[in-house]
Amino acid sequence: MIGNTASGGSIRDTVRAAHPHELDNIPWLHTLTPAERKRAEAAVVVGDADAGELVCRVGRSPTYWFGVVEGLLKMSNDNADGTSMTYSGLPPGGWFGEGTVMKREPYRYNIQALRRSLVAGLPIDEFHWLLDHSIGFNRFVMNQLNERLAQFIAAREADRLNNPDARVARNLAALFNPVLFPGVGELLRITQQELAYLIGLSRQRVNEALRTLEGQGAIRVEYGGVRVTDLIALRAGGLPGTRGPMKTAKPVSPTHAIHPMPPKAR
Repeated sequence: MIGNTASGGSIRDTVRAAHPHELDNIPWLHTLTPAERKRAEAAVVVGDADAGELVCRVGRSPTYWFGVVEGLLKMSNDNADGTSMTYSGLPPGGWFGEGTVMKREPYRYNIQALRRSLVAGLPIDEFHWLLDHSIGFNRFVMNQLNERLAQFIAAREADRLNNPDARVARNLAALFNPVLFPGVGELLRITQQELAYLIGLSRQRVNEALRTLEGQGAIRVEYGGVRVTDLIALRAGGLPGTRGPMKTAKPVSPTHAIHPMPPKAR
């Protein structure tokens, strides 16, 4: 079954075959031969996950390899003291959990929808069939694993930073990763509160950091999202030895922060 929610429901209730335009936005399909792609497209399904629903749950065995078609998910885990650790945000174009699917082992993390999202799934047996038969698919998965390792190392470094502006910069840069999240492009559709959830800072502090980054020319805050204008500077986070320490920005009113995204009809 596809997905399991915290409330006991499941996004499997909305599962359907993927539409052609949704399949076109799945990056690994373009690495397959025509015969392999025809088989994979017939196997891919999509389903809607409401905000707060769990797509994957700690301890559950995988049945699908998942990817984000629309929306925003987060990968996290709960600590023994009741706190939560976020490993990564998962914007459109991102496919995740390939290591767990490859080993057929239970999930060691939760995947939760931060807002209503459209999630795609490839059945685990089809995933392994592609591993056994497709060179292009193997290369894609290998690149995913390599890029994700680098992402987690960078995230570990970012968590140790005492500069909140640099933490916001590094976390934003990770969401603009063109290998892991090719569906993002230059504009990330995200709200200030969603960024706060992912980074582990207050909304007000994230707002201040965004203005600092905008003042340095690394990003541009737009209606409903953030546009990257200098990814190299964003990855550097304004650390000494790169572009110099970040300037302090005055807090701005929440009304001047990232606006909520306009409702999008399904």
